[in-house]
Amino acid sequence: HPSKINKTIIAIGSHDILLDLLSQHLSKNYNDTRLISTNSGSIGGLASLKREECHMSGSHLLDSETGEYNKSYVKQYLSNIPSSIIYLANREQGLIVQPGNPKQIKSLHDLTKPDITFVNRQLGSGTRVLLDYHLNLQNIPIDKISGYDREQYTHLTAAATVSSGAADVAMGIRAASFALGLDFIPFTTEEYDLIIPKHHLDNKNIQNLLNTLIDKHFNHDIMEIPGYNIDKIGDIKCSDTSKL
Repeated sequence: HPSKINKTIIAIGSHDILLDLLSQHLSKNYNDTRLISTNSGSIGGLASLKREECHMSGSHLLDSETGEYNKSYVKQYLSNIPSSIIYLANREQGLIVQPGNPKQIKSLHDLTKPDITFVNRQLGSGTRVLLDYHLNLQNIPIDKISGYDREQYTHLTAAATVSSGAADVAMGIRAASFALGLDFIPFTTEEYDLIIPKHHLDNKNIQNLLNTLIDKHFNHDIMEIPGYNIDKIGDIKCSDTSKL
C-alpha cells in the first residue's frame, strides 16, 4: 500500500540485533513508521547505498592501517554520494562457544586445533574483515582452521550453528551469544555506525529514526542486552564524508 511505502525506511548492510529493537521503538513512537532491514554485510550495504537501493546502511568495517571504523570504506564506495556517519553503538566481538566451553577454547590460535570446528561469517561482512585482520596479525594460517570456508550471514545464525553442535566456535557479538545461552570469550570492541546519504537526512522518516536513537526508552532497552556501550548513540561521527 502506498501509505505504508511512504512510511518505510529500507536499511541494507551489517546485521545487528539493535536494528530490530530500533524498528519496534520507531513504529511505536511515530505512528507506524517502519524500518525494514536486510542483512548483506557491511560492504554489501555500502554497495546498495551506491546503487540507491536503500536509505541507510549499518557498518563496522575496520581500516587495518588507521584503526578507524568505516570512514575509509565510505570514502571508497560512496565517493560520489556525500553521506553522514552516525554512531549507533560500540559492541563486544569475541568467540562464541558452547555452554561450559567444553573444548577449552581461549584464543584465535585454538581455531587451528584438529578437534575444533569453526563456522565463519560471509566475505564482505565486518566480522569477517575483523577476523581476517587479527588472523593475519597473529600469523594464524587459515588453511589450518577447520570450517573457515563455511559461512553464515548473521551473528544469530552463526551462534545457532554452535548451539546446534554443528560447530564448536564462531566469531560474533556478545548479544548473539547471550540470546542463545552460549558462552562468550571477549576479543575486542568495535564501532557500529549508521551510514546515511545526506540527501536522505531531511526525510521525515529518517528524522524520526534519528530522534528514536536518543529516546530514553529505546536506550533503556539496549542496556538490558549485554555487550553494548551506547555513550555516543546518535552522535555524528562525520557530517559530510565528501570532505574526508
